[in-house]
Amino acid sequence: MRGAIGIAAIDISTGRMEMEECAPDRMGAALARLGASELVAPDAWDMAPLDAIPRGGHEFSSDGGEARLTGIHGVATLDGFGTFSRPMLAAACGLIAYLDHVGQGKLPLLLPPVARTGDAHLAMDEATRTSLEILQSVTGGRRGSLIEAVDRCVTGAGARQLAEDLSAPLLDRAAIEARLALVAWLHDDALLREDLRAGLRAMPDIGRALGRVVAGRGSPRDLGQIRDGLQGAARLADTVARRADLPALLQDLAPRLVGHDALIDWLTRALVAAPPTERGQGGFIAESYDADLDALRSISRDARSAIAALEAKYRDDTAIAGLKIKHNGVLGYFIEVPARFGDQLMAADSGFTHRQTMAGAMRFNALALHEEASRIAEAGGRALVAEEAHFEELIAATIAARNAIAETAAALARIDVAAGQAERAAEGGWCRPAISDKAELAIIGGRHPVVETALAAKGERFVANDCSLTMFDRLWLVGGPNMGGKSTFLRQNALIVVLAQAGGFVPAASATIGLVDRLFSRVGASDNLARGRSTFMVEMVETAAILQQATVRSFVILDEVGRGTSTYDGLALAWAVAEAVHGANRCRCLFATHYHELARLAATCEALSLHHVRAREWKGDLVLLHEVTTGAAESSYGLAVARLAGVPAPVVARAKAVLAKLEKGRAETGGIAAGLGDLPLFAASAEVAAPQGDPLREQLAALDIDALSPREALDLLYALKRAAD
Repeated sequence: MRGAIGIAAIDISTGRMEMEECAPDRMGAALARLGASELVAPDAWDMAPLDAIPRGGHEFSSDGGEARLTGIHGVATLDGFGTFSRPMLAAACGLIAYLDHVGQGKLPLLLPPVARTGDAHLAMDEATRTSLEILQSVTGGRRGSLIEAVDRCVTGAGARQLAEDLSAPLLDRAAIEARLALVAWLHDDALLREDLRAGLRAMPDIGRALGRVVAGRGSPRDLGQIRDGLQGAARLADTVARRADLPALLQDLAPRLVGHDALIDWLTRALVAAPPTERGQGGFIAESYDADLDALRSISRDARSAIAALEAKYRDDTAIAGLKIKHNGVLGYFIEVPARFGDQLMAADSGFTHRQTMAGAMRFNALALHEEASRIAEAGGRALVAEEAHFEELIAATIAARNAIAETAAALARIDVAAGQAERAAEGGWCRPAISDKAELAIIGGRHPVVETALAAKGERFVANDCSLTMFDRLWLVGGPNMGGKSTFLRQNALIVVLAQAGGFVPAASATIGLVDRLFSRVGASDNLARGRSTFMVEMVETAAILQQATVRSFVILDEVGRGTSTYDGLALAWAVAEAVHGANRCRCLFATHYHELARLAATCEALSLHHVRAREWKGDLVLLHEVTTGAAESSYGLAVARLAGVPAPVVARAKAVLAKLEKGRAETGGIAAGLGDLPLFAASAEVAAPQGDPLREQLAALDIDALSPREALDLLYALKRAAD
């Protein structure tokens, strides 16, 4: 489809494959959501990400993608899996071709593809995800991130599902409510929640085990984990089946936990209780599963008993108390005696054959020992062959049931996420958010989940704040001192939106979340030297993306726009951006700034209101109250913050004197923002766009070049150069 981009992605550890079609301006957000470790794109595509692995364009064929997928899944059509567009199928073709290449013809587990729509999830670009620290903190680790503060899952699969939920919050109100209902149900029944979590905690990761089995890297232990996991899922289903008030989502998940009785029975009968990781030595097939195998094992056991008896017999016959029968990988079974008895066994009529002389011992063989060793080797080899055959049968049966097993694994992960969210909500006093289709955001007593956790660890209390945005009060201008909590306030409301639309409870007394289609966070910036961008350039690129992409359903947090350049440039940009967000994008926005002059916008922007974080100076010290209240900020308290940071007192005193002089000059002239309120919205851009006369262009346009002689042309060139100078 012209103008559409197809994306296909796979988690090779679990086989989950999803396909999506999106508009070009949503590609960055889609790739950021996936967080893929490798990207593959056509080599001649001019929109390919810089870190993408280039592949031949012929590998990205929609017909080829359809043929590959139908062949892999053994179906005549993909209609049973969903509706897939041509761009999706072309992306799938390129993905499978790459997997086939790196796997040298061996594909990993590929579950039936899931079709996603580009507008099914809240869109967040990479800059937003980074600034909100959703899956990792700015230091690069999990510590200090949103997921660390939220994750109470007890299984690896649940933790992976939670990460996906937070990376791709939903836009479907019904789907969000279904998740919230399950979390609420488990939140209200602590005993049931603990029973489910205890059962989940004991389960192995059957999704990962299945992935190894299908990829040809499976072991007896993987089969045992699948058996134990499916048994645990059945027990979990029994636990919830005793309840009559199941939420709709759990009613949908419960049937996926069962239906594996035949495979469970087979794996239970065939495998020992704790199968080994390696299968080369055998011993993983249970006793009584195969009578012939039991017989071969009996031969081996009897032969070993016979060898023990031979050792006792040889010791009595030779009267050598130190005689022993040993085994190694080179000689097999052999008789070893101390070196001083070697000559006795070297005699021709001794019945022993010399094998090896050691520093302090000599080794021999004997006919009876050779016969018993041969019996052991033959029986052991045949037993290994029999176990390997059974292993292949079990692998084939497991692969045949891979889709149903994967559905069970996904259902367990979803239940673990819901139970973990309920646990986190009960632990922190979080509330169930109300989801609305209106462009609103009403949060009472909102808190930052990460900061609150960090403060609690130090025995300190987080100061909760309210936030109320509507179509008639959609842009909050927030002032106040550094360290006062402006950035925290901005981020906490963005994170509450993420948590709510991911289907979880939120850290607030109450919350009503109007569905957000795109979330933008321009909070802080740093140089991007790899792309040749300064801090200010990064800031402007991110701001440009917001102004171009935010809609009336979007939520934007902006912190200190314009601080990376001169005061006048910064104020001008901040002023224009605030006007654009208010008048053009018309989205919900929290705009933190130190430019007090922006308060004048309240007179011309009807849906803009002024707020600030409270602070007070007391006996020369700055007291930060971390409370957001209405009205413009009285001061940024920059000098007080500098004093707190340890700036020398003479420097602070000098700054105070300079500040007084600057403020006096500003009062006399009306301030640097004087007259800005008289400018009509976007009038400056219209003036810039107005064409200006250009004498040189006009003169050139009037020329008849073909009628000029060489001398006239040269004279004219000199005349034009003089005019340009």
